[in-house]
Amino acid sequence: MNTEEQTIHDFDIALICEYFSGLDRQGPGSEEATLKALGFIDPLHEKSKVVDLGCGTGGQTIVLAQNTPCAITAIDLFPGFIDKLNVNVQKLNLQDRIKGVVGSMDQLAFQPNELDLIWCEGAIYNIGFEKGLHYWNKFLKKGGYVAVTDATWFTDERPKEIFDFWNEAYAEVDTIPNNISKMQKAGYAVVATFMLPEFCWTENFFQPAVAVQNAFLDKYKGNKSAEEFIHYEKRHAALYEKYKDYYGYVFYIGRKR
Repeated sequence: MNTEEQTIHDFDIALICEYFSGLDRQGPGSEEATLKALGFIDPLHEKSKVVDLGCGTGGQTIVLAQNTPCAITAIDLFPGFIDKLNVNVQKLNLQDRIKGVVGSMDQLAFQPNELDLIWCEGAIYNIGFEKGLHYWNKFLKKGGYVAVTDATWFTDERPKEIFDFWNEAYAEVDTIPNNISKMQKAGYAVVATFMLPEFCWTENFFQPAVAVQNAFLDKYKGNKSAEEFIHYEKRHAALYEKYKDYYGYVFYIGRKR
């Protein structure tokens, strides 16, 4: 297969996990964006139940814990991410506030109407925007919140090259109005939406990845799969630079009706 045509789904999951474990963030985002979204949510208290789904190595989990009084359950499918999260949590002495758990966002063990807040930055694509919002709704208390970021089209029309890239990687990418409608149909009042600034992609995600990519290529020199994966990640960054006017990440904050 030509590397220009490969998608993220073509690569070994263990290879992907190892690569992203080397990054502080597994997707675009920032402390500022996390705190801005948190500002739209009613104040949490010590007994509030909060879950961070698809937490990765926990960059946003730690920000949430440092700016709220509640305990947070951080869930990710990949043990390597949870291991790194737990190390960082210990370093910051937050082990009484953050519990890292290996698990899947589409098989939650919580009780109906148990949670005050479900957080998910850059990971809802694993279950799908619409499916995730519907499924998670039952675990939230009435008046509980969901806050997610997801890749979103900023325009109704977009060039074929970037449309094909995202259609192959995550076909559910949609516009802000359509996602607002999906959130409403899933049982939420939409509290706020906002686009993540460009630096969340460039300075916080793509630029730090360069050193990780170089180390990865050194470690797996001659490994065609690893080399093609890094090629894919570099292409991802180049396409963003070329087409950033057409898409980006958007924060969606909803309140269960």
